[in-house]
Amino acid sequence: MAKNLVIVESPAKAKTINKYLGSDYKVLASIGHIKDLPSKGLGVDIENNFEPTYEVIPDVKKRNNKKTVSDLKRAAKESDTIYLAADPDREGEAICQHLAEEIVPKKPAKQVFRVMFNEITKNAIKDAFKEPKQINKDLVDAQQARRILDRLVGYKVSPILWKTVGGKLSAGRVQTVAVRLVVEREREIEVFVQTEYWTIAANLTAKLPPNFDARLYKIEDQTVKTGNFEQDLKKSEVHIKEEKQAKDIVAEAEKENFIVDSVTTKERKRNPTPPFITSKLQQEAARKLGFSVKRTMMAAQKLYEGVEIGKEGLVGLITYMRSDSTRVSDTALAEIRGFIGGEYGADYLPEKPTFYKSKKGAQDAHEAIRPTDANRTPESLRNQLSADEFKLYRLVWQRFVASQMSPAIFDQTTIDIKAGRFMFRVTGSVQKFDGFLKVYQEGRDEKPENEEDTDEERALPKVEQGEQLKLNKITPEQHFTEPPPRYSEATLVKMLEEKGIGRPSTYAAIMTTIQDREYVEKIEGRFHPTGLGTTVNDLLVASFTDLFNTDYTAQMETALDEIEDGKLNWRNALRGFYDKFSVDLKNAEITIKDKKQTSIPTDEICDKCGAGMVIKFGRFGQFLACANYPECKTTREVSQKRSAVSSQPSAEGEDQKQKTDAQAEEVPVCENCGKEMALKRGRFGAFYGCTGYPDCKNIRKIDKKSGATTTVAPPVQLDEKCPLDGANLVIRTGRFGEFTSCSNYPKCSYVKRETLGIACLKCKTGEIAVKKSKRGKNFYGCTNYPKCDAVFWDKPIANVSCPNCHAPFLLEKTTKKEGTFRYCQTEGCDYKIAVSDLTQSSDTNSANT
Repeated sequence: MAKNLVIVESPAKAKTINKYLGSDYKVLASIGHIKDLPSKGLGVDIENNFEPTYEVIPDVKKRNNKKTVSDLKRAAKESDTIYLAADPDREGEAICQHLAEEIVPKKPAKQVFRVMFNEITKNAIKDAFKEPKQINKDLVDAQQARRILDRLVGYKVSPILWKTVGGKLSAGRVQTVAVRLVVEREREIEVFVQTEYWTIAANLTAKLPPNFDARLYKIEDQTVKTGNFEQDLKKSEVHIKEEKQAKDIVAEAEKENFIVDSVTTKERKRNPTPPFITSKLQQEAARKLGFSVKRTMMAAQKLYEGVEIGKEGLVGLITYMRSDSTRVSDTALAEIRGFIGGEYGADYLPEKPTFYKSKKGAQDAHEAIRPTDANRTPESLRNQLSADEFKLYRLVWQRFVASQMSPAIFDQTTIDIKAGRFMFRVTGSVQKFDGFLKVYQEGRDEKPENEEDTDEERALPKVEQGEQLKLNKITPEQHFTEPPPRYSEATLVKMLEEKGIGRPSTYAAIMTTIQDREYVEKIEGRFHPTGLGTTVNDLLVASFTDLFNTDYTAQMETALDEIEDGKLNWRNALRGFYDKFSVDLKNAEITIKDKKQTSIPTDEICDKCGAGMVIKFGRFGQFLACANYPECKTTREVSQKRSAVSSQPSAEGEDQKQKTDAQAEEVPVCENCGKEMALKRGRFGAFYGCTGYPDCKNIRKIDKKSGATTTVAPPVQLDEKCPLDGANLVIRTGRFGEFTSCSNYPKCSYVKRETLGIACLKCKTGEIAVKKSKRGKNFYGCTNYPKCDAVFWDKPIANVSCPNCHAPFLLEKTTKKEGTFRYCQTEGCDYKIAVSDLTQSSDTNSANT
C-alpha cells in the first residue's frame, strides 16, 4: 500500500504525474473544487465580518462529487503523508485548503504538504517533492475575497434586474464591465461621423530601377493630414477635403519638375516579442489560428497536463498556461540558447540571454508559457497531437524560440522629393538580417489606416540628392475615416488586460458568460450588444456609478493582489467595498422603481394588426411581441441581428435582413383547426403553438440546426389507469421522445417510468428506472426519488450478478478505447469483463453443447 497520497485537480494531470513517482505514491484527482459557497442562499454572514459558509459541492450531471470526497478521505486515512498538488495559483491554493479541511483526518495526525510546479516534467516533479511547502494563507484569502465579492454582487444586484427587466438575468462584477465596453464601443460607432480626405501619389522613375510611388507629404510648410480628424487641425497641417481640391493640386504638380531633395538611410533593429503570458496567447491564437479564448485554453490545458508521446507515454508539453509573468528559468534559458546555436547558428544567438520585464503586479513565481523541452519541435510531434494541440504548441514553441534570438535588421531609406511647393515622400525598408523573423512574426489586430506605418518591405532605387526624376503619373485617391472597430475576442481581452480588469484565469469565462447570457452576440467574429445587453448595461451603470466602472473594477483587482501579497487583510478589503456598495444598493432599489423596463421598441411591424413590435423578456429569454398586447398576442423569435444593426450596414447585412424578413412572413397554419400558429418560447427553445389555444393544443417543434418544423403528435389514450388519481394514462411526445403520463397533466404530474426489474439496494422498496438528464442522456435512478437518491450513470444489467463478490447486478459502459464492458460497482471489487468476451464464451459453450 502506498505511504504517500498526492492529490491534483484533474485525472489527466494525475495520470501524467503518477509515472514520475514510485510505488510509494498514490496520485488521485479531486476533479476541481470540492467545496464552495452554497448554491442556494448568500452563504456569507455580513454581520459576522463576512464569515463564509462552505459546503461540499453536490453531485451534478456526471460528476459524483460526494463519492470523490469519500474516496479521497479513505485514501488519506490509509496514507502517512498527504501532498496537495493543485495548480500554482489562487484557485489551486483554495482547492488545497479545502482538501486539507475536508479529507485530512484529525486523528491520527497526518503530515500535509503543498507542492507546486510550473511544468509537469520528471525534473520539475522531483524538485517539487524535494522541497514541499505549506499552504499559502494569503493566496487562499485572496481567492476567498474574490469569491465573496462575486457572490455579493451577483446575489444582491441580480434581483434588481429580475424586477425591472424580467427573466432570470444576472449581473457580475467583471462580466458587466465587459458588456459595458462592448455597448460603449457600439455607441461610438453609432455617433461616428465620416470625414472625407484625399491622398495623392506620384509614380516616378529614377536613373536606376525600380519605379516607385511617393505620397504627397507637405504643401509648403504644412503636413498633409490623413486618417485621424477627431482633433482640430493644427496650423502646421492641411486637410485635402474634396475632389476639386485634389485635382487642382494634381494639375499644378504635373507641371513641376520632381527633384530629389534628400536621401536618408539608417539601420533599424526590430526586437523579438516576449514569450507568451495567458492574455497574449489568447490574443495571438485568435489572430493567427482563429481560436476562441475558450478553445485556446482547452488545448493549452491538454498540452500542460500531458499528451501521449509514443514510447515516452504521457508528457507535459508546455508550462502552466495561466500566467502573467514573462520570467524564464535559468535551466530553460540555457536549453533554448543551446538549441538556437545548434539549429540556426551563432549569428542568431545574442551574446547574452534576453530578459523581459513583467507587467506590474505579475506573479513572478510563475514562468512564461513555453515548451517544457524546446528540442521537441512542432514537426516532431505532428502525428502525436490533435489539430488544435499541434497548432497551439507550434505557436508557443515559435514564440519562445524567437524570444531568445537576435533582432532582425533593416536598412530604412526615406527619400524626400521636391516638386514646386509640394514635397513628396517615400520610405523603403530592406531586410539585411532576418534574425528572429526566421521563426516567428507577431500578428496584428487591425490593419493600420496609414500605409506608411506598416513594416512591409519596399525596395527603392539608389538615388542622389538633386537627381531629377521622371513623372509617370500622379493619382488622387478618395478615403473616408472609419469608426473604431467592434471588439473581437482578442481585442476585448487586450482591452480588459490594459485596464487591469480580470486575471489570466478569468478571461475565457468572461467571454463565454456574456454570450451565454445573450448580452452580446458574435457576428463575423465581432461582438455586438443585444437589446437585452444594452438595457441591462444602461440600468446597472446608471444605478451603480462606481461598481461597474472600469477604474473601480481595476482597483478591486489591485486590492486582491495586495491581499495575495500579504499587504491587505481580506476582511478589511471586503468591509471597504461593502460599506459603499450597501449605500449604492439602497439608492438603486429606490430609484429603480422609476426605471422599470418592460420592453424595447424596434422598427419591426406586427403582420396581424400593423402595430409596432417590441422586444420583451420572459423566463426563457427575449422575444418580439406586438405593442398592442393584450388586444393582439402576436409573438415571434428575435432575429439574430435584431439588436446589432450597424450604422453602415453591408450588402451582406442587407441580404441577411431580407432572408429574415422572408422567413418571418412564412406564418404556418395549424393543420388541426386552420388557424395561424404563433412563434413561442418554452423551456427547451422556440416552437410554434396554435393561436386557438386552449381549444386547440397543437404545437410544432423547430429544429435548431435546419429551422424545419415537425408536428407533435397528439396524446394517445391508453386503457391503463393512473395510480394517483385514477384517470387514463396517455402516450405523449416530449423533448426526448415518447413517454407515458397521466391525462390530467399538469394537475397530476404522474409519469410512468421504464423500470429495469432491479430492486433498489439503498431504500429496498423502489425500483431502478430509466431517466433522462437535461441534455437528453439516459441515467438510472430509484423510483422513490427524491426520498431515495440512488443514481447510476451506467446501465444496471438485471439478472447478472458479480462472480467475485456476488453483487446482485453489474453496470454496463461503452467507451471508444475499451468498447462495451461490464463491471462491478462494489467498493474493493475490481471485476470487469468485455461484452465481446461474454459473447465468445457463450458461442463456445453453445458449440460444445
